[in-house]
Amino acid sequence: MGKMGRALAIDYGRKRCGVAVTDPARIIASPLLTVPSGELEAFLREYIPQENVTDVIIGYPVTMNNLPSESVKYIDPFIARFRKIFPEIPLHLADERFTSQMALQTMIEGGVSKSGRRDKGMADRISASIILQSWLTGRENKNRN
Repeated sequence: MGKMGRALAIDYGRKRCGVAVTDPARIIASPLLTVPSGELEAFLREYIPQENVTDVIIGYPVTMNNLPSESVKYIDPFIARFRKIFPEIPLHLADERFTSQMALQTMIEGGVSKSGRRDKGMADRISASIILQSWLTGRENKNRN
């Protein structure tokens, strides 16, 4: 096990992707930015080495009956490319069925105005940070047992 670095989460969408990242100690997950899907690869090539990202989590939508949903059609090719470009970085798939509703709820509770809630980019970044936070929590629980 090398030095632990940041974990980064992606809420992958057809048009744009929300990105969230932890601090180097992996205590806090924060929304980072929203990137047009076509620019995500270039962004990651630069950001991952620069910020010492050592785990990537991608929201992988599964429908209620646990079958992959429609959107995996464009997530799967991205996952395949990611594994080719960054073979040394573990890519974790996170079940993200509920993150969009949670992101909306988080924004409402955080007092984000209605017009702010229509900022889809913000919702994507928050979704990514929820994916990341639940991955961190899941790992903590595993480590305790």
